Formats: sequence, structure tokens, C-alpha cells
Amino acid sequence: MANTNEQYDIIFAGAGAAACVTAGRLAAADPNLKILLVEAGRHIKDVEEHIQPARFFHNLVSAKDIFTYHVGKASDALAGRAPIIPAGKCVGGGSGVNFIMYSRASASDYNDWEHAGNSGWGAKDLIPLANEIETYDSGSPKHGSNGPIKVCAGNKGALGADFLEVVSKFDKTRGYSDDCQDFDTCDVYTPWFKYIDPKTGRRSDTAHQFIYNQEENANLQVLDQKRVVRVLFEGKRAIGIEYVDETAQDKPITPTQRAFAAKLVVLSAGAFGSPSILERSGIGASEILKKNDIAQLVDLPGVGENYNGQYHNLVFTSYITDVDDTHDDLFRNNTDAMEPHVKQWHAKGNGLMASNAIDAGIKIRPNSTDLEILGPSFAERWSTFFANAPDKPVMFMGSFAAYAGGLPEKRMGSSLAYFTQYPVSTGRVHIQAGLNPHTPLDIEAGYLDQPADLATLRWSYKHTREIGRRMRCHTGYFLDMHPKFPPGSDAAVSETQGPVAIDAPNIRYTNEDDEAIDDFHRRTMGTTWHSLGTCAMKPRSQNGVVDARLNVYGTEGLKVADMSIAPSNVGSNTYNTAMIIGAKAAVIIASELGITIKS
Repeated sequence: MANTNEQYDIIFAGAGAAACVTAGRLAAADPNLKILLVEAGRHIKDVEEHIQPARFFHNLVSAKDIFTYHVGKASDALAGRAPIIPAGKCVGGGSGVNFIMYSRASASDYNDWEHAGNSGWGAKDLIPLANEIETYDSGSPKHGSNGPIKVCAGNKGALGADFLEVVSKFDKTRGYSDDCQDFDTCDVYTPWFKYIDPKTGRRSDTAHQFIYNQEENANLQVLDQKRVVRVLFEGKRAIGIEYVDETAQDKPITPTQRAFAAKLVVLSAGAFGSPSILERSGIGASEILKKNDIAQLVDLPGVGENYNGQYHNLVFTSYITDVDDTHDDLFRNNTDAMEPHVKQWHAKGNGLMASNAIDAGIKIRPNSTDLEILGPSFAERWSTFFANAPDKPVMFMGSFAAYAGGLPEKRMGSSLAYFTQYPVSTGRVHIQAGLNPHTPLDIEAGYLDQPADLATLRWSYKHTREIGRRMRCHTGYFLDMHPKFPPGSDAAVSETQGPVAIDAPNIRYTNEDDEAIDDFHRRTMGTTWHSLGTCAMKPRSQNGVVDARLNVYGTEGLKVADMSIAPSNVGSNTYNTAMIIGAKAAVIIASELGITIKS
């Protein structure tokens, strides 16, 4: 337990995926540095609901206190729904609760960051950091071989194998690769690797690999279940933080607890937390601060803007299956059915508990036929963003060995998942209750506001449907997990429609069918929880919040280091990029302190 009102060298507001990397690497480089991480969530050291990979889904759907469930404004683009956006709330952040999908960005994504005015943030600078912090089980010169974060294929199930067998025969325009996570390859079908230790079967998260492995270092402290209210300043220089108990959310806010930093304060509270702390500290747009009765310290209108939480627009479509190695019992937390899998995990570190149900997929780009299906609403986006960037995928599509809906079905299920990699729509995130850090934020998510985003989902449903209806493991459709097509439609689904032949003709969709698909997406589309961009690393004149050394404009001794600094999207799940940002931040801070990061 850290002491309050104590002086530290560096304080991190938040102990998520990026913060653990930065703080852990700095502590390892100089154990004499007094470092404090202040986290709203709980510790997860050796807690089985975190370290056993297959528990992630039940954790998410059971509304546990290891998430903050942000709620956006209701939107016509979502059929009047208010989007719910979970964010990890524990030491390690999203790395302790996410889907464990091993996914790395495209090289051009990071080159885009550098071209936005951020020297040192290009692919040539960041890829070595990515490789340095990982150990890729299959071995490859394009991956790391001696880092703390473990990556492996995990348990492989029948549904992923069925998916790969079907696409090898059905989709002749695309190939196969054992690895599409080399920062360059996309548009090939591939087995999907996971952030799992191949020897122990444990989730590989940043809390265990960068913080808990240094418990002998008394100078590296974590204060959990405390929420940062604001940064303390002397003039424009950050000198510490003010925080409250996370367990006292229903009590009056009395931010009397403080901690002080002699060298640096680093905000690492994520795309929702970091801009909120800045605004409560008087850093942001005049209009927002005035509404919240907060005196302005720095006029920085980019704070909370550029929200890319609609990255990615996620949809599941589910099928009835008769295979016996789905994750349904594990995801439903069926204790009796789980017992043998838990025993196998403890004894051997393998089996269904050492998996995430995602065994195969593709980062896909449309071919000429697909572009016709996508239609004119996507044409401009294709020509201006994707056409000349061949490493950028438009969608992820993959297998998911479980029913993914909300009904308490007893039958075993299989799903196909798809999500957009670079949505056009953007949103914003701001405070709306002054200094109260527990009040819900004012969020305009922007999901599906742009027709191009709806077009990519429509194409993805059609493409994955053709794969799914050919998979021999599928014996029918879960009706709640597919569009409600008009009577007599060739696209109509039933619970008894078995697989068709590989060479069966594709479904022909009418305009009414397309409308049904769009309606299905507006009613069911969710987020993949990959929020970013709200403290963008851009020039101040372009609504930037931090510079290329992560300094908050207009301040001293204050940096931001998490996914909120991303100036633009990345075509992957964000865990890998969060770790890269954490590693890069450690390099930057170490250079300023005159210490050397140990590889």
C-alpha cells in the first residue's frame, strides 16, 4: 500500500496496459526511481477470472466491477439505441480483461502517425519495440523471441479448422498464411494467435509481466481502487495528483488525498479517463470548462475530441452446431461443465480454458467484385484511404466457437465475427459534472453515422454468410443473430438449414434484403472496446493535445501515454499498440532522466 501525501519521482494516473509497460520498464532500468501508479480498479495478481483465458467472455457480459461501462448518447444511426462501451478497470487495464487476440497494426498506420508531425513514431521506430516486448511461440524473424509478453496459437478447435477448410475451397481469390501479424501482410486467411503463455496456459497481460514481477522493488508502488480527480499544478508545472476512493462512489466528493511528483506526472487512464482528468484539471476547451465551472489553465480545444471508439464496429452472427468443443459452457459459467476444463488447465496449462474461441480469421480487403457489392457509398473511402495502402485491411472476419447472443440457449453455438478496421465516423468525450470523477461522461460515439461504415458491415455479413452456410459444423441458424429478411427472400434463415455444397451459388440479395441487413446492424452492432484518439498526438494547431514527446501542450512535467494519444486509427486490436506506446514512452522518459532502458 502506497502512502498518501508522499513524494514520488513519477506518478501515473492509471495503471492500464500502457502504464504498466512504461512504469515497469523504468523501474527495471533504475530501481531507485520512486514510481506510483494510481488505478481505479482492483489488483489481478494470480486471480483466476483474469489469468484463465476462457473466462474473458463471462466477465464481460456479467457486468463485473472490472469494467467501467460508459454509455453514449442515443442515436438514430443505432435505431435509437444508446451504445454501451466497456473499458477495462483493473491493474493492467484492458490487457487483463480483453479477448486476448494477438493482432498487430499495419506498418502504414505508424507511418501515418509520423507523417502527422510526430518524428520517431514511424514503423521503423516502433516495430523494434513491438518485437522487443514479446515472445512469439512459433518463431519468426518478424516477431520477438525473448520478451515478457507470450504469444501462441493456444487450443485449436474444430470450428476454426472448419472455417479454414471452407475458405480454402470457396474463396480462391485469397490465399493462406501462417502469419498475418508481421505489420505488412493482410488479405490472407490464417490461424489466429493469442496472448497466452504456451507453457502455463495463462493470459499474458502487462500487470503480471511488468509490475507484479518486480514486487521486491519497494520503490514501485500501485495504489488500487483510487480514482484520479485532477492534476495539481504550481503555475503551469504539474506537481502531483488529487484522487478519491473508488469504493465511495455514492458519497460526496472530498478529494483530500494527494500524492506529489518531483519529476513527472503521466496520464495513462485511457481514451475516456485521460481527457477527463485533463478537463477537471482546467485543460481543455473554454466552452466545456465553463459549463463545468472549472477555471481554465490551458486552452486546449482538442481534449476529448477525435474519439475513435467506434473503432471497431463489431457484429456476431451465430449458427447452431453439433460439435462438442465450443466455449458455450465456459462462457455461460456452467460450473459443473467447466470443472474438467479447469482441472486440465491447472494440470497441463492447455485445453479449452487456455483459449479464447477465436482460432481463425482474416484481415480482409475487397476485390473488384466486392467493391461492386460495397457500392458507391464506399467508393470515395476506398479511393482516398485504402487503394494506395495495400497493407490496410477494411475488415476483420473470423470464427468464434460459441453462441454470441443474449438468449439463455442450451444448444451449442458457433459464430462468425466481423468488425471494421478504420471506420469513417468519429465522436467526442467530455466531462459534464465538474470535479466529480464518478459521474458518467458526455459521449457522442458517432457509430454508423457515415454510410461507408454501414456498407462495410453489409458486405461483411454477405461474405461471412457464404462461409458460414458452407461450414459442415453448422446445422442451422440462431434466428436472433441474423437479419429479419422479408417473407419469401432467398436470404431467409431457419433453425434447420444445414450446410450447402462448396460450389452452391451465392445468395442473391434484393434491395429489401439489404435494408434488412442494415436494420440488423443498426439494432445489434456493438463496439470492440478499442477506444482511442481523445488526447491526440498532433500539432496544437490541428487540435492536438500532446507533442511527439507526449508533453501536454501549455504545461510542464505532464505527459499522456496511452491509446488516447493515437492521432489516427490502427488496423488491429489495440492491446499491441498500447504496449508499443508504453514502451516508446519509457524510452522518451528515460532519455529525459538520463537513464538507459534495458532490453
